[in-house]
Amino acid sequence: MDKQMPDPYYARLEELQAADFVLVELTLYLDTHPDDIQAIQQYNLCAQKRMQLAHQFQLEYGPLMHFGHSFSRHPWQWWEGPWPWQV
Repeated sequence: MDKQMPDPYYARLEELQAADFVLVELTLYLDTHPDDIQAIQQYNLCAQKRMQLAHQFQLEYGPLMHFGHSFSRHPWQWWEGPWPWQV
């Protein structure tokens, strides 16, 4: 069952996607430059920011991942759409 999500939903999801993009790029860079302390620090800061963004998103809109990677409020939220990977 799909329901219309408010505009802030999409803005928060875009913030998460941007953080994920940065983390992927930094991971690829660090695979070839494992001693770059500044890149490691940037990665760790971005990872922490991404955890905060995900936590806030899930409090407001429900789980991002299934199989125990995210909590659900009552009632069970996975039957509600759209799911994050559908938008």
